[in-house]
This record gives sequence, C-alpha cells and structure tokens, in this order.
Amino acid sequence: MVLESFLDDASFYDSKGDEGRINHVGYYHSIDSSELVYFLPKVFMFGNGLMLGKYSTAQLVEGFSGKGIKHMDEYNWIRQLLVIFYNSLIEYRKRKFDQGIARENEIFELNTNVGDKEYTYLDLFLTFTNFHKKNRRVILFRYMNSVSNQADKVNWNRTIQKSLPLINKKGQPVYHMMSSKKKLINYEEELLTIFYSILRHFEKEHKLNFDIDKSFKIEKIDKVKSNGLKRLRNIKHRYFSDLFRRIYQLCELYLSYNSTASVKRKRNEFITVRNYNLVFEDMVDKLLSDDIDDRYKTVDGVDIPSLKNNKDGKIIDHLFEHASLIDRDDTIFYIGDSKYYKTGSGAGEMSRYKQFTYAKNIVQFNIDLLNKRETYTTRMRYRDDVTEGYNITPNFFIYGYVDSDLDFENPHIKPKDKDKVVKSYHWEDRLFDRDTLFVRQYDMNFLYVLKGYTSSISTEISQLRSQVKDLFRNDFVEYFSSNECGYEFKYRDFSSREDLKTFVNAHFRLLNGKCYSKDNRLFLAKHMGETKLDGILEGFSRYDLI
Repeated sequence: MVLESFLDDASFYDSKGDEGRINHVGYYHSIDSSELVYFLPKVFMFGNGLMLGKYSTAQLVEGFSGKGIKHMDEYNWIRQLLVIFYNSLIEYRKRKFDQGIARENEIFELNTNVGDKEYTYLDLFLTFTNFHKKNRRVILFRYMNSVSNQADKVNWNRTIQKSLPLINKKGQPVYHMMSSKKKLINYEEELLTIFYSILRHFEKEHKLNFDIDKSFKIEKIDKVKSNGLKRLRNIKHRYFSDLFRRIYQLCELYLSYNSTASVKRKRNEFITVRNYNLVFEDMVDKLLSDDIDDRYKTVDGVDIPSLKNNKDGKIIDHLFEHASLIDRDDTIFYIGDSKYYKTGSGAGEMSRYKQFTYAKNIVQFNIDLLNKRETYTTRMRYRDDVTEGYNITPNFFIYGYVDSDLDFENPHIKPKDKDKVVKSYHWEDRLFDRDTLFVRQYDMNFLYVLKGYTSSISTEISQLRSQVKDLFRNDFVEYFSSNECGYEFKYRDFSSREDLKTFVNAHFRLLNGKCYSKDNRLFLAKHMGETKLDGILEGFSRYDLI
C-alpha cells in the first residue's frame, strides 16, 4: 500500500485490505524516511474524483516523487499552498488553545506532539531557506571580507599551487583561499560551514535548487549532526554582528533537534485535525465575525456571546454587523454558517432549519433590548414601531471551493444554486414580518480564506473583512432587486412623520408585515401578483435597493 511508504504511523489512515483512506487533515514529518506529508482538505477533490479535477492519486504520488518543483511554474500554487496550509494549522492551535477558547467538543480534535514553544522540522526548513534568500549576498560579502582580513604575509607561490581561483567578469583570477605563514582561526568560516551544510541537506532532501556559492565549504550532514553542537559551543560569543548571531541561533536550533549527540528524544512530528470542519469554521469566522459585545443583556441575562456559543456546543458560526439592505444608514446582524463539504455538495434540510432558529433568536434578542429601550449599537435597527414591520435579516451558508484558477488574492464569492434560495414564512406576501426569513448559499474561494486566516497584519485583516462584507451585502441587494425574490419594492415620501402614521393606521390591515418606515419615508414590499394593495399605491414610486 502506498500510504505505508509515506507514513510510519497507521493511526492517520484506515485500511481495508490493500486500500487505505486518510482520516485526518494536517502535517506529518517522518524522522526515519525524512518525508514531509500533507493531508489536504477534501475541498481540493472535485466530483470526478480527481484533485482539482485533473490530478489522479497516481499522478500526485508518482508525478512529484523524484522531481524538484521549485522552478516549475505549473506547481507554483503547491509551494504557496503547502506553506499557508501549515501556517493555518498553527494559527488554529493558537486561537483555540493558547487563548483558552476551545469548546469541549474541540479539545480532542486537534492532535499534535509539537509543543507550543517548539519548532517543527518545517519551521526550521522554511526559516533557513528564507533567511538564505534574503541575506545570501550580504553573507557572501561579509565572508569574503573576513577571508581577506585573515591573510597575513600571503605565500603566493603556495597559494597558486594549492588553490583554484575564481574568475571575475574581467577575466582576472580572484583567490579566496590563501596560504600564509601565520594561521588564524576563522570563526565565521566555521559557522558558515555548518550553516551551508545544513542548507545543502535541505536542498537534497526536498529536491530544490538553492544557489549556494562555491566559496563556502560543505560537509556531509552526518558529520555536522555528530559534532556540530560541540563546534558551535566552541565558537559561541565570537560574533559581534546581528547577522552572524542569527545564523548561529538557526544552526543551534536545528542541531538541538537533529544532532546525534542531542539528549532530546527523536520523534515524528504531526499537527492534524480529524474534524476539519472546525478549522474551516474558525477560518471564515476570523475573516468575517466582529468582536462580540457582552455589555447588553436581556432581562433574563441573555447576551450575544451566549447566543453565538450555546452550552450544548451548537454555535452560530459567523455574526457581524453591517449595513441594512433597506437603508445603508441603519445596520443589521448578518448571520452565517460555514459548511465544509466536497466541492459541489450542499447543506441538508436540518441545517437550514437550524439556521432559521439562530436568526429568530438574534431577532428576539434585539427586540428584548428594544423593550428595555436599548439597542445593541446606535445604528442597529430591527423593528419599526410605526408600521410594526421588521427589518430584513440576511442569512447565508458559505461553502469553500477551489477552482482551476488557483487564485489566492480574490474571494470569488458567488451564489450557489440561485434557484434554491430557502424561504421560511407564515405569510408569503409579508416580507417585513419577523417570521419571513431567507437563507442564501454562497461558494467562496477556499485559497483566499486560507491566506486571510494566516495573515497577522490587523490592517490587512480589516480590509479583507470589509471587502467580503460588502460583497455579501451587494449580492443580497441584487437578489432582492430581481424578480427571483418574489417582491417589488416601492416607496412614498410623506410631508411629515404624523402624515405617515395616519396613512399606515388607516390601511394597517392591508399593510401589516408589508411595509417599513424610516423618518418620513414608507417602504413597501409588494408580492408579485398581489392586487390587494393596488387601491392605495397612488403616490408610490419604484424603490431600488442600493
């Protein structure tokens, strides 16, 4: 079985005969085989059974084995994906466990033998390679200066006989190894030998193509592992520049975990999650949800955090305040639920009913505050006391998907199954009734969510959040502006609030649940085909949601 050649631990997959099935999502590093293994989410598997719709299992295993992918443009997305995916697991652990906010049913979902303060093999690999890319020219320059300064009374005859020169662009020989009568210990050379030996080992193990200058001495990695720590201790405190101090720290970190003389117990590393839906929920939650204010409570002591995180483990995945669909000056809660399925799958009936329940609880919470003459924020508006109409509450399911564009930079939010918008109502012709609810379904670029989740820049996260919220609102507006929603919007401006009240009271039986007001303007949602309101529509004009 192919899985056995990659994994030393059978607990990460279920086997039946010659076939195996991965039961985790995450990262695994085998000490014995030196394999880095990633268990990617099922969202990458399309309905035809192929990864991204075009790679079979055999192609993935055989196509990448023995090949370096560093300079193959076709696989740029793999290099970016694997790093971001690993960072997302680290971010999930930090958010859920370091901050102590894990729910009981999550405690055993994240499996890892990597301590909070420990570096994994991948951490070290990425740190070494990134440091080299960023500083290789400076390191070489410092090294050449160091070698030049070590020369004292150069024996040129011996130098020419014993070493080969480098030829510069002008065709002139440049000797970087010189013989002299006086021998001086070059501590920087000793350190760089260890550093570049480790870097060369990374390059060979992962079939990359680093540009390591030939001036540096390279040793076999077994030799470095066996005596590297001892050599480092002998040259400790010999460096005065921040650059070489950092090189020393990196080498010490690597050898502390990989030295044959290290007292640390060697072990395979893993960070895996059995129920990846929890990670996906948290990814979208970080991107969308606002910080929840717990200052406002109903007479029964209920607040928004208790509604979002129920004691039975049920949770409203995403809750954020944003501009109302009717009037941008007002706000409303948008209520979302993440769904982690294979590309093309959708939520079942039970999920939709639960979403309506969540929405009704949020509406009732805000009504309870109104009864106390309070509001969650000054702009939030759920009910109009004149018409007794309720603001539209946006509800949505959000699914992750990956398409062939492999774009990490744009959300690509798109409605899912436009003809399957789920409605719940007592009276179909009453849009502004508290029991009239809609659930929209959206697909969202999983790679965009993944990258946003791993961002540590607060301004960047804020910009992403604002962008995505606007996209959701714009699509809701587009839906309610189309014939598909089943309503047409009209409005009428009255000379005063009192005139508006008089009109509503006179026709309350006809208008109940069908209208909503703001200042002196009355909004009316007329159900398609309804004729009961025709007699009172004089003075009303078409209203376009914006």
